[in-house]
Amino acid sequence: MMLAQAVKVKSESPWAIAGLVALSFSLLVLLLSSPLLFRTFLFQSFNIPSGSMLPTLLVGDYFFVAKYPYGYGRYTSLFSTPLFPGRIFGAEPARGDVVAFLTPKDNATVYIKRVVGLPGDRIQMKGGLLYINGVPVARERLADFVGADPCGLAGMARTKRWRETLPNAVSYETLDCVDNGFYDNTNLYTVPTDHVFVLGDNRDNSSDSRVLSMIGYIPLENIVGRAGMIFYSIGQATAGAAPTIRTERIGMIVR
Repeated sequence: MMLAQAVKVKSESPWAIAGLVALSFSLLVLLLSSPLLFRTFLFQSFNIPSGSMLPTLLVGDYFFVAKYPYGYGRYTSLFSTPLFPGRIFGAEPARGDVVAFLTPKDNATVYIKRVVGLPGDRIQMKGGLLYINGVPVARERLADFVGADPCGLAGMARTKRWRETLPNAVSYETLDCVDNGFYDNTNLYTVPTDHVFVLGDNRDNSSDSRVLSMIGYIPLENIVGRAGMIFYSIGQATAGAAPTIRTERIGMIVR
């Protein structure tokens, strides 16, 4: 009878483990202690000046954008300076991610929108309903949105509100200002290689990938990062009253 031989597993040296921990800690301290490195490799702050992402993001929301989820390239640096050729640690966004990106028309203006189409996807709007690869996205009617008019008019308004659920189960709310709006019925868009298709959650009041002459398809290299936590939010002044800090939004994660 042959006896099974015991397999001896070599454990890492305690000194090697301690060295790796010390190196990791040193790199973290270096990033956190340098605002430039922190904003280049970890997080950069942005704020919302328009209502194109209502009801997910409100005018006056300030939030962090994480740089690391999609890797690093020219436009993740603060001054759009190419630190190295191409993009390193690159990763493709998922459908439903809210991303900050530089518009391909000028590679300078930052927009914030939601990714709904990946390379090769066929995207179309029909009657205000989003279709991905010929299949309508699940949509559920919610109670009307009530608040500062999301359609660009003055005053308060009631606006149709929906919950969309993408094929990967990501769910979020959208607004519908008018039936049969200008971009509620579109041609069929086919997302090119190394690009994504983005929409604003406020569908009738958003310039996004449906507007090929202004935004169009977003190159992956133009993506700055993924929206994360809201760290400050201030409401708009109304009827002579001072603006108020929306404390209930501070700490919220953008989804």
